[in-house]
Amino acid sequence: MTATLLRTAADLHARVRTGRRAVVMTMGALHEGHATLIRTARKIAGPEGEVVVTVFVNPLQFGAGEDLDRYPRTLDADVELAGTSGADAVFAPSVDEVYPGGEPQVRINAGPMGERLEGAARPGHFDGMLTVVAKLLHLTRPDVALYGQKDAQQLALIRRMVRDLNFGVEIVGVPTVREEDGLALSSRNRYLSPAERRTALALSQALFAGRDRHAAQEALRARAREVPASRARAEALSAIGESRAAADAHAVATTAGGPAAIRAAARLVLDEAARLDPPLTPDYLALVDPSDFTDIGDDFTGEAVLAVAARVGATRLIDNIPLTFGTFGDAS
Repeated sequence: MTATLLRTAADLHARVRTGRRAVVMTMGALHEGHATLIRTARKIAGPEGEVVVTVFVNPLQFGAGEDLDRYPRTLDADVELAGTSGADAVFAPSVDEVYPGGEPQVRINAGPMGERLEGAARPGHFDGMLTVVAKLLHLTRPDVALYGQKDAQQLALIRRMVRDLNFGVEIVGVPTVREEDGLALSSRNRYLSPAERRTALALSQALFAGRDRHAAQEALRARAREVPASRARAEALSAIGESRAAADAHAVATTAGGPAAIRAAARLVLDEAARLDPPLTPDYLALVDPSDFTDIGDDFTGEAVLAVAARVGATRLIDNIPLTFGTFGDAS
């Protein structure tokens, strides 16, 4: 399948629409993670619908000293990958097309959630991101828009903007795609030297360590629920050697644990990576409620996000995994 390259909104609006339009927004330098988004969009749009991939490196979301100038621009390859993954069109507007009067004076404000974690590390980043997403939603006029869960805070803010400002579009999050060794796919991975890439594995390894600690805690809590409620039942279990296991499970589940232990397990991996050559320099490690990206407490139940950001050399990377609390089930 060959994707049509479009440079203006007028060209995009001139296309005949016969079904649902699904849009995948990117800054280019497409990789398998983007291809997964596009293939998912194709399934959602169906054979009668249309998949549009946007390629636009948005200057508003890059701060002073960030990598706007060196951000990879590979449009020819992007169009080819988009087409083979199922896109009908690639909308690659110029800066003047998106911001015809120069930088916009009216912008979307990301609010308190946009000042936490990534927002604190990159002031103004989310205001710029939401502004361009709002503009691209208006320019592309989709029925559904898809975003990767690797940018969890971005996805949460887009969902909040769409809900709070009554955008008539469905937002779909697509799970993070990883290399076989666990490294999350990112356009910035190409900046890493072989040694830096080995160090960068600590991001996913830290998350997996936290996930494993969480899974163990949830299993122990499930086991603790089986602790006998009566002396007679305790004596009966003791006779078959079960009371010690139940007591051990109860002790572990009700003492040091919870979110603090999950963060500690992940932090240990990051601390070790900080002593590597080249070293990992963490920006943050957080276990948060995805509705507002505030830290969760010991009594939290429901979906949470364990997120990390760090630098290796001159490259800054982010990653996260979802965790579920209070279901006594497996972390996902």
